Amino acid sequence: MLKSIKVRDYMTRHLVTFRSDTDLFTAINRLLEHRIAGAPVVDSQGHLIGLLSEGDCLRGILSGAYYEAIGGVVSSYMTTEVETISPETDIIEVSERFLRGRLGRLPVVENGRLVGQISRSDVLRAVKEFAQHEQGKVLSQ
Repeated sequence: MLKSIKVRDYMTRHLVTFRSDTDLFTAINRLLEHRIAGAPVVDSQGHLIGLLSEGDCLRGILSGAYYEAIGGVVSSYMTTEVETISPETDIIEVSERFLRGRLGRLPVVENGRLVGQISRSDVLRAVKEFAQHEQGKVLSQ
């Protein structure tokens, strides 16, 4: 049953992260280098304190261009209200959350610390593997 598949089993554990004092252009370069649309912002203990997206970076650049002071640090532009999920959440609930909103990924937090991230493609991979496993069981009977 899909409810037995947990986020922990399919989340990405090795993430690009930023600190709040990371220079905005350093962050932009890392997003581009890793070809990702955003990354979590953590404190020195690994607690999630925000997310920095491409949109946040664009706002920072446009704001800076308007005030003729381009640049700054991640904390000035990051989103601080972040929807998160537990590693023990089942894949069905994650799917429902993805369908309710427009999010493509959710940070996974355990005891206040960032432990990974789950994306729509991770959920699809979980469902595909489950379906292949179930199909294999039926064929072997």
